[in-house]
Amino acid sequence: TVVTVRDADRDAGAPTWKFPSAAADRPAEAKKATGLAGMLVPYGTDSWVRGPDMGEFGADAELTGAQAEALRKESLRDLPRSQRREMEKRLDRLRPKGVAMRSYFSEFASGRAGGFVSDIYSVDVVLSQLENRAAVRDVVRTQNSLLGALDGIFRKGPAVKGHKDAKCFLAPKDISEGTDEMTCFGYVGDVLVTVSAQGARPLDAKAVAKLMSTQLDRIAEPGKAV
Repeated sequence: TVVTVRDADRDAGAPTWKFPSAAADRPAEAKKATGLAGMLVPYGTDSWVRGPDMGEFGADAELTGAQAEALRKESLRDLPRSQRREMEKRLDRLRPKGVAMRSYFSEFASGRAGGFVSDIYSVDVVLSQLENRAAVRDVVRTQNSLLGALDGIFRKGPAVKGHKDAKCFLAPKDISEGTDEMTCFGYVGDVLVTVSAQGARPLDAKAVAKLMSTQLDRIAEPGKAV
């Protein structure tokens, strides 16, 4: 070993410099969303930008059927017990083929000139594709009927332009101090659409209803992106 090390070539040679190729330096381009995920309103539409993570799912995700059912039931947590149990029974009979979800932040979405905290709020959009179109229609009508009947608890939200079957409801004012929540339900063909918004009071409910309308317009029969 001593002889080998003593006689070894110690010349490091001339230094060489090689810059990485431009292609290697660029991040890989994201794949274009297809299928149900491709129907979601893209970021950048009407000033909507990437929103906060939706639990462990991130800001942009596709879910399995089991995850979708658990998430759907969680969205009913604010309903009175009897109404919640009725909706859970109906949801148990549904078997989604696929679910896509995306969260958004809106800053100045209302077109206001100022940059106030009240202009910034988050919105979650969930698309659920079911095997039975009649079931989709039934779920939306039942949800809208139940919440509409609780007029003394849930406040009626703004109309969803171009979609008379879609409805929006504001959460009770006494649920929290200083914040508002609004949920909208609608459908196109076999796709159930739920939009949920949270932000500082007063929430820009009209901008959220417009996003709901934009999302429904983007889905065309039989569940393909326009």
